[in-house]
Amino acid sequence: MIEITQVNASLDEARDENACLIVGKRVAKRILRCKDSEIKSIELHRKSIDARKKRDVHFILSFRVELTSPHLEREAVDGVSKRDRSRVHAIEDDEPSFPSPVSDAPQERPVVVGAGCAGLFAALTLAKAGLKPLLIERGDPAFRRSHAIDLFLKERILDPESNIQFGLGGAGTFSDGKLNTGTKNPAHRLILETFVEAGAPRDILWDAKPHIGSDILPTVVTAISQRIEQLGGIVRYRTKLVDIHIDASGAITGIDVQSSQDAAYEPIETKHLILACGHSARDIFELLKDHNVALAQKTFAMGVRIEHLQKTINEAQYGAFADNPALGAADYKLNVKLPDGTSAYTFCMCPGGYVVAAASEEGGVVTNGMSNCARDGENANAALLVTLTPEDFPDKSTLGGVLYQQQLERAAFEAGGRTYHAPAQLVGDFLAHRPSAALGSVHPTYRPGVTLCELHDVLPARITSVLEQALPALDKRLHGFAGPDAVMTAPETRSSSPVRIVRGENRQSEIAGLYPCGEGAGYAGGIMSAAVDGILTAEAILNV
Repeated sequence: MIEITQVNASLDEARDENACLIVGKRVAKRILRCKDSEIKSIELHRKSIDARKKRDVHFILSFRVELTSPHLEREAVDGVSKRDRSRVHAIEDDEPSFPSPVSDAPQERPVVVGAGCAGLFAALTLAKAGLKPLLIERGDPAFRRSHAIDLFLKERILDPESNIQFGLGGAGTFSDGKLNTGTKNPAHRLILETFVEAGAPRDILWDAKPHIGSDILPTVVTAISQRIEQLGGIVRYRTKLVDIHIDASGAITGIDVQSSQDAAYEPIETKHLILACGHSARDIFELLKDHNVALAQKTFAMGVRIEHLQKTINEAQYGAFADNPALGAADYKLNVKLPDGTSAYTFCMCPGGYVVAAASEEGGVVTNGMSNCARDGENANAALLVTLTPEDFPDKSTLGGVLYQQQLERAAFEAGGRTYHAPAQLVGDFLAHRPSAALGSVHPTYRPGVTLCELHDVLPARITSVLEQALPALDKRLHGFAGPDAVMTAPETRSSSPVRIVRGENRQSEIAGLYPCGEGAGYAGGIMSAAVDGILTAEAILNV
């Protein structure tokens, strides 16, 4: 195949896939000097927005073209003009695939703990190879999980096992399903295609910043779990890991699980245990600590959710093109390193989205963000986070970062009136050190609701001092970011795991057969990297 990159197209020319393909065919014929009849296929491979010049916002496209014969392709690439040579590349059509069934599959099922993205793709990889994994998830299936979340929002009844953190799809299901990543891996295309086969929109295959949407993700993750079962795997919900068994040689021999319907522990034999339990499964960290599994503190971040009118972000990013329907809701990604060496950044930005209640423990308030596929909400929100190192943790034990999270979550619960309302403050008031008394143009989307206050009384000075410096600095990069009416809702504590479950190059911990995996283990930072880690960890079992 031939890849053609750096194709500029106006907003009207590239408004949808069909329009893009018309552009691609025209460019291919011109650059490759080929005829219509010589083009066997053409596909849109990547689409991004170039808004560096506000007077000329446009799309940048890339295409993959297959001609009717390899001979024609070689001639076409060799004949590309010097001016276009940097934009044209011959590529091998060798996209990665899931493994084929193995002939000597072990008799004992491998067990995967956690049905978030890492666990789902680990279990799917094992199932494709014929190993018939057992996937256990402490929370509910996706649609029943939605009912548990609604009950919490309406009645303040929190289910500690089924909420925005726990259940099929993990935390990513209710945080937009953002699939953009800062790393490159050959498995990315395989993951995207798997999502599309499961019901995700096709545009994730080429969008430079793909997302699925929290309204579609329950259907997608349900389809993936059903595929695992069709391949011989078993998926069990409301089933929690409560203990692990290790023999005298230091190898996994089995686990104990507990079902929500049965107080008794159920033993399950296995020699291969993938722990993909997510970064909120704090009881798993305690369990591993009790068994002397090596854990390490790691750098992570905490802060607030900041909300603006989406219109403000659109105008700041797209200028006069802000209302063009081809562009949709604008996003941003900001970071700043301050003179004193501290840093802050935005994360999990949700255009046209909502701030959501993400608590998984009673007596704590946690915020997160989500948006639906259309991204058509009135507000934009993002985590505004302060980077914290183990030296910042008040408690210096291995789980000091977890205790720091809990401290902030409980302080926010008290400040919100012990009703799961979240403490919030306008940016203008925060910078002036005065409690907020009334809202401005931005109405917070957090449910069950917010309690206006002074966030300096809720968050530690280590965080508020950095936010005070970061807000004006970030406003210089995105006009309106530190606008006085913007709302900060606290706390955002679950951006990543504060603990790493130590593993070796073979992806096993020092306990043979125990495979820490994904965000909760400290080896991923988003849906795509978690999925990749799940696939690679499953492949490590296949290669034992």
